[in-house]
Amino acid sequence: MKQTFSLSALLLLIPALLAFAAGAGEAAEDSSFDIGVFVPGVVDGSPTYEMLVAGVQQAADEVGDTTVAVIEGGFNQSTWEEGMMSMAAGGSYDLIVTSNPSMPEIAATVADAVPEARFLILDGYLSDHPQIHTILFNQQEQAFLCGYFAGLVTTSEMSGVNEAARVGLLAGQEYPIMNEVILPAYEMGLDAIASDGQVDFRVLGNWYDAGKAQEIVADMVAQGSDVVLTIAGGGNQGTISAARERGVHVIWYDDAGYDQGPGVVVGSSFVRQDVATYEATRAAIQGELPFGTARILGVADEAVSFDTEHPVFQQNVPAAIGAEMEALLERMKSGELELPMPVPRS
Repeated sequence: MKQTFSLSALLLLIPALLAFAAGAGEAAEDSSFDIGVFVPGVVDGSPTYEMLVAGVQQAADEVGDTTVAVIEGGFNQSTWEEGMMSMAAGGSYDLIVTSNPSMPEIAATVADAVPEARFLILDGYLSDHPQIHTILFNQQEQAFLCGYFAGLVTTSEMSGVNEAARVGLLAGQEYPIMNEVILPAYEMGLDAIASDGQVDFRVLGNWYDAGKAQEIVADMVAQGSDVVLTIAGGGNQGTISAARERGVHVIWYDDAGYDQGPGVVVGSSFVRQDVATYEATRAAIQGELPFGTARILGVADEAVSFDTEHPVFQQNVPAAIGAEMEALLERMKSGELELPMPVPRS
């Protein structure tokens, strides 16, 4: 059974939860395995978090005698630690699952305060903490795939393409992996196709303002970008609107986004967060998840890829470009092209 709560409602329960943790009350004996999913944002409209919840729920459904509660933390990052602390201090969950590059540091603080808590964190990296297991996707590979595809599009004869090899990247916010991994790898991928190419990097400042995103992308197009990689949460809809109005192209990140804007979204990298979450959650329920370790999954693990099989891709993208992307994926799978993910700094 899955329940969903808002963070504001959860925070009202903190005094009672802390009292319970201190021994003020006794819960009835319960043999079920109880999982709390903390979403640092909202689920609907966020591919990453939709996959996270789906993976946990699939594992719970298959194993049985497992409950799942989903807590949406909202977009105010200053409240995330408090929300996680209340979940852990209550002692209601055998496992807390979350996903975000910021969450390992937050979880470590919470874990140090609540030694009984156990955490599974996707899309983040922290090794050697005995209460935490993390799984990070190789975003160097993922962003390189996007940059390579952007280079193929901007140098092609597809509609809406101009003579300049200039492409865009819209990020919701700046953070270490964005600045140190995604942006450089996107530039590297573009450079592999167009050595004189340029990336117009812009920051939305949040993960929800589609109107502002539309204005930013409109200016990017005015400055010569004819394909834009959008990693801006709810702001991605603004990217699609601006691109549709101006006849340029969009690349999606993390899941197959072709149906979000058919004919506008012409390329899509993806990560199999649903599969990784399912497998790790199932292992945790069965007492087999190796807490204190961290994994990085990439193309060779079939955890990162680029969707060239979707009908929208095949309809809108020249077959030669599709073949180039397939060849690139094979080089990465075989190890001919190695793009190791840098271990994120703490």
